[in-house]
Amino acid sequence: MRLKQKGGTVESCGMLCLKDGAGFRTFPMHPFLNTVMGQLFSDTSENDDKTGLESSFNKYFKNINTESKIISPETISLIELQLKKGNINGVYSVITDALENIESVPINVAVTGESGTGKSSFINALRGVGDEEKGAAEIGVVETTMKRTPYKHPKIKTLNLWDLPGIGTLKFPPEVYLEKMKFKEYDFFIIVSANRFTKHELDLIKAIRMMKKNYYFVRTKVDIDLRNEKKSKPRTFNREKTLEQIRSSSVNSFSDNNMDVPPVFLISNHHLHDYDFPALINTLIKDLPAQKRHNFMLSLPNISEAAIDEKHKSMHQFIWLEAIKAGVLASIPLVGIFRDNDVEKLKKNLKRYRDLFGVDDESLEFMAKDFQVPVENLKKIIKSPYLLQTKKDETLAEKLLKYLEIFASANGGLLATGLYFRKIFYLQFHFLDTVTEDAKVLLRESFRRGSNKKHVYIYNTGPSFLLQRAIKSSKKP
Repeated sequence: MRLKQKGGTVESCGMLCLKDGAGFRTFPMHPFLNTVMGQLFSDTSENDDKTGLESSFNKYFKNINTESKIISPETISLIELQLKKGNINGVYSVITDALENIESVPINVAVTGESGTGKSSFINALRGVGDEEKGAAEIGVVETTMKRTPYKHPKIKTLNLWDLPGIGTLKFPPEVYLEKMKFKEYDFFIIVSANRFTKHELDLIKAIRMMKKNYYFVRTKVDIDLRNEKKSKPRTFNREKTLEQIRSSSVNSFSDNNMDVPPVFLISNHHLHDYDFPALINTLIKDLPAQKRHNFMLSLPNISEAAIDEKHKSMHQFIWLEAIKAGVLASIPLVGIFRDNDVEKLKKNLKRYRDLFGVDDESLEFMAKDFQVPVENLKKIIKSPYLLQTKKDETLAEKLLKYLEIFASANGGLLATGLYFRKIFYLQFHFLDTVTEDAKVLLRESFRRGSNKKHVYIYNTGPSFLLQRAIKSSKKP
């Protein structure tokens, strides 16, 4: 088996050289991996490599929904053009710029509403911060916000949620209000109400429309309305009918004022997995520019397995693009040694994945305290805390090689994607898959324990407070 290179050839002998604390070591490869290496070492022309890379790139993004892509159609087309030209340096440059933009571009969300609507609680819920936690948006039955106040997401530093005073509080005309609130800085507006939308809010919408900004109406406290309705009409209460009445009341606020009716999202700040919160999030992600979707998606609470899967898809794209960037300039991207900086990068990325998906040690400690069980009980049902732990007679390099074999077996081989990524990126995919499954396991455990206690805890990705929300599951109104 030979791979052509400048000045000679490289031969594979069915052994893999790895580096760990004990120095350089050689290991016989798993038969499956030996076959994979044989494929890689087959004589391949430069033109075939270029065509394969271009085909794989096209196929990968073709299979992702437009509203889920983390790079724009223009960026995708530019990368495809550079691949078609065989301009590897151009591919590297475009992907580098795109990834840096994704990581650094600010996301600013304006949330406005009158006092008592649950506006600040809504902001805290999105950030995964309890209403009484340090750094939380201040809540109260009277207006506590007299100027715009930014609240950073604890994990996603580029995401700011702005708590704006209700327009009726400041007595400003809509145009003046928007100017004083610096409307040009926001990606979109969320207007929160706990009743019918007021004339002030409707006038504000007209002004936002004229300025061509996106806006979304959120009707909060529907759980309280349902509970009150059920209490007053225990025999004739109909949950779906009551929800439709609440929605119609909000919609009529627009039609009664001869305005086009936008979507109205019914939510509860304490029941994020229920009502229209998932639909709201899907709409926000779809409407955001592609380069802002990734970090916004990662900031969101784990309200369902579907939400966790969306996070996984977003992070998978990011790793995939990083892998292409690292691999396009390498002549032999798959074979070689696990370098020290590779291992450090794996440790760093594993920690990041666990943090973002809410399965880090701090999150587990919080959940264990909530469930009144030893944290070891939770660690027993997940795998990510132990991914880089070795057994007594096992080196880290040997363990990583086993993961590589597992990933290859589960995905039809390391070449199944059509791209020859360095080993570190296949391992990152494996770590991401493991963390994603752990997040689902913990969510199921939360629902299981909550069902037994007549409530459910939903956990977010905040640092010390994991969006604990009591959800009446068995006797939900």
